Amino acid sequence: MSVARGEHITAVMSELLHHLPLILSTFFVAGGVKGVIGLGLPTVAMGVLGTVMVPAEAAALLLIPSALTNVWQMISGPRLAPLLRRLWPMMATVCVGTLLGSGLISGNGGRYATMALGAALAAYSVLGLSGKRFEVASRDEKWLGPMIGLSTGVICGATGVFVIPAVPYLAALGLERDDLVQALGLSFTVSTFALAIGLAWHHALPAQTLGVSLLALVPALLGMAAGGAIRAIVSPATFRFFFYVGLLGLGGEILWRALSE
Repeated sequence: MSVARGEHITAVMSELLHHLPLILSTFFVAGGVKGVIGLGLPTVAMGVLGTVMVPAEAAALLLIPSALTNVWQMISGPRLAPLLRRLWPMMATVCVGTLLGSGLISGNGGRYATMALGAALAAYSVLGLSGKRFEVASRDEKWLGPMIGLSTGVICGATGVFVIPAVPYLAALGLERDDLVQALGLSFTVSTFALAIGLAWHHALPAQTLGVSLLALVPALLGMAAGGAIRAIVSPATFRFFFYVGLLGLGGEILWRALSE
């Protein structure tokens, strides 16, 4: 092992240990959000951790909690095979777009990746607060699905956030609630694994980060359990409103900080 590589590993471990309390508490909160509204774990994690570390490191930390929770969400529904047949063109282009965009988040344009992260969080929040609902005709899925997948992938590869525009698009397909939840799990699972491949491709996936990512799975699962309990007390609509407001503040802060550098 070269001296430079050894120093880099030491620096990564030092930073991770320094931020470990924030990392664990962030994944507990992010898991809680997912437990209440069924999504938001990587979005919250990227938003909070993006204020103290570069997006590539934050994205690497979310891989294991995101992958395992989303795989569970994907396989727990009753109609995975029909959804795969319907959505595979979109999923394929998600992979392509993520690989195309992953060079930005991996460090070849760190400041621009941070700016893109802030902008993506803010845009998602504004869309959520607007309450707008869209409808996609079945005849348009063949051409629109791959376009949505490609754009979602590019944004995922550049920022680590894979909700825009996939979530609004899937919600516009008129799926039953259980099918929608499963479709979201499918989309998030594909995006997470594509992001992992993109980070590894650009040598931005150190083993030390994956170890902390595995540790973060524990608070994420505890947070999901707590979120399930909160869901029985607080209206999901009320919770969603404050979630989007908080996310808008995070996105604005990240974008402002990147523009000020």
